Amino acid sequence: MFIFGNLLLSIARLLDIIITLLYWIIIIRSLVSWVNPDPFNPIVQFLQRVTDPILAPIRKIFKMQFWAVDISPIIAVLCLIFIQAFLVRTLTDLALRLK
Repeated sequence: MFIFGNLLLSIARLLDIIITLLYWIIIIRSLVSWVNPDPFNPIVQFLQRVTDPILAPIRKIFKMQFWAVDISPIIAVLCLIFIQAFLVRTLTDLALRLK
């Protein structure tokens, strides 16, 4: 059972790193959007390609086109924090119990 515990622990750590990276990429995209970036800049295109699959469904659900401020990054970050707190910690606890 320790092999399965180690596998779960590795998955939990990898998921934790990915969620943290997504968290920071969303924050960076939000900050860059304040300065009216060049849409042809490769960094801006990368940020949009990575975050659009996360932010587009949130924008669609909450229909934020009538608001002056786009709060979809805030909702996405809060969801990522919840997933990190719940899923990663649950996987870690389960892995430690299996060892």
